Amino acid sequence: MKAIVFRQHGAPNVLKYEDAPEPALRANDVLVRVKACALNHLDLWVRRGLPNVAIPLPHIPGSDVAGEIAEISADITNVRVGQKVVLAPLVSCGKCPACLAGLDNHCRQATNLGYMIVGGCAEFVRAPEVNCLPYPENLKWEEAAAIPLVFQTAWHMLITRAQLQPGENALILGAGSGVGSAAIQIAKLFGARVIATAGSDEKLSKAKELGADHFINHKSQKIRDEVRRITNKRGVDVVFEHVGTATWEDSVASLAPAGRLVTCGATTGHDAKIDTRFLFSRQLSLLGSYMGTKSELHTVMKLVAAGKLKPIMDHVFPLAEAAAAHAYLESGSQFGKVVLRV
Repeated sequence: MKAIVFRQHGAPNVLKYEDAPEPALRANDVLVRVKACALNHLDLWVRRGLPNVAIPLPHIPGSDVAGEIAEISADITNVRVGQKVVLAPLVSCGKCPACLAGLDNHCRQATNLGYMIVGGCAEFVRAPEVNCLPYPENLKWEEAAAIPLVFQTAWHMLITRAQLQPGENALILGAGSGVGSAAIQIAKLFGARVIATAGSDEKLSKAKELGADHFINHKSQKIRDEVRRITNKRGVDVVFEHVGTATWEDSVASLAPAGRLVTCGATTGHDAKIDTRFLFSRQLSLLGSYMGTKSELHTVMKLVAAGKLKPIMDHVFPLAEAAAAHAYLESGSQFGKVVLRV
């Protein structure tokens, strides 16, 4: 099969479009003929290399897959060859106490497709049967691939961890990112007032189309000052943080008393600091969040199929141009998802 393979960490040019062995099926596995694979910042980090993380080399990246089942192992009962599916990115053991409790994102052995195991930037990918999600027939392949990781992450952050309530104020950082554009939609679905940030007026205009109520251009405006102005000095109930050190101080300062900051990433750095006096005196909550559960993703897929949530696409590249797609995503020019068509 053809695949995107890298044998060393580095810039986008380490990605090569070449022949690779087709994955061999194991018990409880399916082989999916990939139609589209969406990119995430995880793909950039895996390609560049992560401190103290030994990515198996050579490696095929790619976590978000839409395609059709090409082959199934003998014990498969719930899906069939030829069926269209979207794959849940998180692969867990299925046996530990966390998995048995439905908390597969707490599994100690969990990883993502394209992270510590072979991913979907290829003509075929292997995945457990339980990772096969119903395909939303109202979407194209590229749109379907743009759903899983960002919507699952945003849902877990806002609804499960931060417990966003109707009428609350939510500050969504990085509205132009895949997870940011998903978060705006989820927050509006639950009746929140959304303040969105982005680095250009063009991106803020697109955030408005998704339902955001107020807008902050973080390149020309101070986030905390604008939040205070918009909320009449009160602050927001929830901050949706995934940027890291570049926005951390503004994020904390933007919280109302008893506000909750939920974070899933550190794109601009991880060495964040906080004045603990501010933390306890204002009774703030700092919440970490990682991925989400399969049950949450099933809920998201139902809402997508019903037209309540929609993947936001920016650009589609052919699989062979994965290096160009990585460079484009690194530039930060996109609003929504960058997808590879296979």
